Amino acid sequence: MDNREFYENIKKGTTTVGIICTDGVAIGSDARATMDTFIASTEAIKVYKISDILGMTIAGGVGDAEYLTKLLKVQNDLYSMDEGRSLSPSAATSLLSLVLQENKMYPYYVQLILAGLNGSVPEIYNIDPLGGYTKESKFTATGSGSLTALGYIESVYSPDLTVADAIKHVLKALKIAMKRDAATGDGTRIVSITKKGGYREYTKDEIEKMHV
Repeated sequence: MDNREFYENIKKGTTTVGIICTDGVAIGSDARATMDTFIASTEAIKVYKISDILGMTIAGGVGDAEYLTKLLKVQNDLYSMDEGRSLSPSAATSLLSLVLQENKMYPYYVQLILAGLNGSVPEIYNIDPLGGYTKESKFTATGSGSLTALGYIESVYSPDLTVADAIKHVLKALKIAMKRDAATGDGTRIVSITKKGGYREYTKDEIEKMHV
C-alpha cells in the first residue's frame, strides 16, 4: 500500500469533531464501526477520557487506537504522580507524536483529535498516523464524514462560541455527516471539557433533549 492509499483508508469509517470555545472544548463522534461495507458495531467508543482536562477522539484501526489510548493514560498517571497535575494537551500531543514517528515504518492506523485545557486555555490538536500534528485555533474533524461536518461547523463557528452552544453544533455536524456518509451512524458521543466542570460526557437523554 502506498502513502496515498494509506491516508485514504485512514479517512474511512467514522466522523469525529472538535471545537474550541471561550470556556473550554467540545468534542464528539458517532458510534458506528465498519469493516468495508459491513457494520461491525453500533456501540463503538471513539471518545476517550485521558484525564479531567484531557480527552481524545479516534478514527482508524480500533486495536491501534486503544493501545495508544492506554499508553497515554499510563503516561498521564505517571506524570500526575510525579508532578501533581495532568499532562497538558501540548505535552500529550508531543508524546504521541514521538511514539508515532518512532513507528512510521509500521505506522499505527489512526488519526486522532486531542483536546483539553492548558491551564485555562482550551487547545485542540489534530494528529496524523506518522506523528505530524496541527494545533487548531477554531475547529477540526476527522474520518470519512469530516468534509460534511466541517462544512456545517465552518458556517456556524464564531470566536465567542461557548461550550453550551458548541456541543449542539458538534451534535448537528455529526447528524449531518450521518445523512451523507454510510460509515457514520448509530448514535453519538458528546464530551465537553471546561475549567469549571472538567471532563463531562453527556448522557443519551441529555443529547436527545438538545433538539438539533
